[in-house]
Amino acid sequence: MSYSLRPFTFARPMLLCCLSVLALVSAPAKADATLDKIKQRGKLSVGIDGISPPFGVLNPATGKVSGFQPELAGDIAKRLGVELETIDVTPATRVQFLQAGKVDLLIANIQWTQERSEILAFAPTPYNLVGGAAMVAKASGIRRWEDLRGKVACVSQGSNFARPLQETYGAIVKGLRGIPESLLALKGGTCAASVHVQPALYQTLHGESAAEWKDYTLATPDQLIPSPTVIWMRRGEADTQALVDKVIRDWHRSGLLLASARKNGVPDEYMRAANQKAQQNRYDHAPFESDLK
Repeated sequence: MSYSLRPFTFARPMLLCCLSVLALVSAPAKADATLDKIKQRGKLSVGIDGISPPFGVLNPATGKVSGFQPELAGDIAKRLGVELETIDVTPATRVQFLQAGKVDLLIANIQWTQERSEILAFAPTPYNLVGGAAMVAKASGIRRWEDLRGKVACVSQGSNFARPLQETYGAIVKGLRGIPESLLALKGGTCAASVHVQPALYQTLHGESAAEWKDYTLATPDQLIPSPTVIWMRRGEADTQALVDKVIRDWHRSGLLLASARKNGVPDEYMRAANQKAQQNRYDHAPFESDLK
């Protein structure tokens, strides 16, 4: 038995299907609405670490936080032609604030990790490279990361330092709200080490509060898992991501990032190297290739 189909009954559905597929392929990708919302309300909201020297300090004249992170956020706002609103975030609230739309970006000294990249998007060009340091009592005898085995190490909740401390060095990890709580626990003897980003602990030991911490030191100059520090945004925000990444590259190329770091006491070794590479139109990409090998 033979079957036949009239050309019209076959060709029309096929034609409609092909046209539909072609329309999907050729249609421009839908832009994310974040940039439009920022411009409509005339304000960019950025989550920062708050009073966390050297990244942010309280300006007594204004009562607001100023310094490295607010300056970077302010430059993005200026380029967008809008006002800047900074919102203090903590390790426990920052992801929630971003996903809930309370902030548009996170410039809060948050390093790239695989886990974070699976729930958030980020501008791929890092603006800094930061690892962890262990602040300990001088009399503790702790001089290496290996010396933390079996001892309590306090970190901020959600810190990417928790896993290597526990899995690589055998420390007993205790998560606290933030650096101030961790330092209080160190001073009170609850933890043997306070482990946070190296610039913040260095500032604690050498800044205005140095006299208060004269009996404490950094256990080792070797930083724990130095990682690229990136600016985070919500997933699906391709336009925002592209704009922010372009700005970061300009920071490296123009020297703005290096100047801000030096002005605010942020260690500038990485910025110096990145500035030199930018002059040759070369930029790092997070995660660093060496991290993927």
